[in-house]
Amino acid sequence: MLKVIHTTGPSPVSIPLDPTAEFQGGMIAQLKVFGNDIVAGISDGTAPYGIIDDVRTTAFTKPKVDEIVIVNVKATEINDNGELVSSDDVTGFLEFPNIIESSFTSTLTVALNSVNGAITIPSETPLNYDSDGDGVYDSFRVIVNYIYRVAGRPGDDTTLGSGRVTIHYQRGLYATDQFDTLAVFPVNATLYVGLDGKLTTKQPTEKHPGIGFVTGPPSAINSTLEFMWL
Repeated sequence: MLKVIHTTGPSPVSIPLDPTAEFQGGMIAQLKVFGNDIVAGISDGTAPYGIIDDVRTTAFTKPKVDEIVIVNVKATEINDNGELVSSDDVTGFLEFPNIIESSFTSTLTVALNSVNGAITIPSETPLNYDSDGDGVYDSFRVIVNYIYRVAGRPGDDTTLGSGRVTIHYQRGLYATDQFDTLAVFPVNATLYVGLDGKLTTKQPTEKHPGIGFVTGPPSAINSTLEFMWL
C-alpha cells in the first residue's frame, strides 16, 4: 500500500515493467535491462529510482507492529537463580496466522508456528508479567512484529494490459506498509532500500545510498511507515 501525503515537482512517471517482477504499492523500483529494453523492476537498494504505485502480486501481505500477546501460566517453580519460571511449555496465539517467518521478531525466545500463528514459550522461561495486579508475576507479556499473508484476498495486477508501472520519484511525504519488520524506525532515522525492495533503517552495504528519512514510525495503532523521499 502506498499513500501519497504531499509531493512537489512533476507527476509520477510510467515505465515499461520487468515482466518477472512481483510487488505491492510502496515498494521501491530500480531501472534494469531486460533483453534489449530498459524496464522497471524491484530495487536491490543500490540504485533506487522511485516508489511503486501499482500492484502485481499473487498474494497480499501486511505488517503487524508491536502486537502484545499475554500468555497465562498455570504451573510455576523457582529456578537456581531464584526466578519464578514456568514449569511447562505454554502457548499463545497471534492476531493473524500465515506468518512470513523471516519477518518475525519477539521480545522473548519463542517457537513460532507460522501457519496458525501460535507461539510456544518453553518451560524454565522466567515470568515477566503480573496480569491480575497482585504483585506476583503469573504470565508472559510478549511483544512481536511480523508480516502476514492476507487470507481470502487473492493477488492482483494493475499493470495488466499496459505492461507499465507508475513510479513516484519526486521529493515528498509518503506512507507505506512495505517495510522491514526486523528494523526499528526512530523519527529522523535515515532510510535505505533493502535487497527485497522494502524500506529499512539498516544499511545493507556501504554502497547502498540513503533515500530519505522517517517522519512517522509504524506503531501498533498505525502499521504504516511515514517518510520523506529525497
